[in-house]
Amino acid sequence: MTIGHSLIAAGLALAGPAVAVLAQGATAPQPATRTLAAPAPAPAVPILSVSIVARYPHDATAFTEGLLWHDGALYESTGKEGQSDVRRVTLDGRIVARRRIDPAQFGEGLGLWKNELISLTWHDGIAHRWDARTLKPTGTNRYAGEGWGLTSDKDGLIQSDGSASLILRDPRTLAERRRIGVTIDGRPLTQLNELEYVDGAILANVWQTGYLVRIAPGTGRVTAIIDLRPLVAEIGARDRDAVLNGIAWDAAKKRLFVTGKLWPTLFEIRING
Repeated sequence: MTIGHSLIAAGLALAGPAVAVLAQGATAPQPATRTLAAPAPAPAVPILSVSIVARYPHDATAFTEGLLWHDGALYESTGKEGQSDVRRVTLDGRIVARRRIDPAQFGEGLGLWKNELISLTWHDGIAHRWDARTLKPTGTNRYAGEGWGLTSDKDGLIQSDGSASLILRDPRTLAERRRIGVTIDGRPLTQLNELEYVDGAILANVWQTGYLVRIAPGTGRVTAIIDLRPLVAEIGARDRDAVLNGIAWDAAKKRLFVTGKLWPTLFEIRING
């Protein structure tokens, strides 16, 4: 009997205490005798590589928490108390508009609903709303728990909070509708951070790793692990906080962008497979 995975990333710590990411190829020892047929192994979660399509400049002082593409531009939210903001950025790295968040608050994930941006805060339970065209504030909502990542589908907002659940929220009130438990090989997957809804699936950064995961919204099951460690290695950041974080999808041109906190580069990538 073959085991469809062997350890390739002992430090990934994808879920709970640790869930090892596995790659194909290892063969388990064969028993001397076998009287019953062994069940077929469950399909392994594939590990996908990426190709770099292009590189663009990115503000190396931006503590990137949320990223999205809308109306021909990138929108980004940044974190840290006293430094948090929401901004519109061109692909050449120019900040063409920005709005500061209360200096006592730590800005987090960023989502879009119709023509309004919604930005989370980490510990304050306040979501700020912004006009996407002007970045003028349009209101706030309250929510319980920590704010991490945010994205949207046609039905509403999808939020992460560092746990193994995605929270579905009403886009107008931010009231919680329900939760989806996220699992990899049947085990809970925690540390989900920045989110992006891409062609019917949810992409999520796994905090403090060089990986994205692709999640089926209907089941919460991880259907692929996307290896971005070559991008992390290229950046070569020495700051432990300068982790991969930030996913944006240009649906019209089918372009996927990723970056990280304090990274000088925004990458346009293609997922292989």
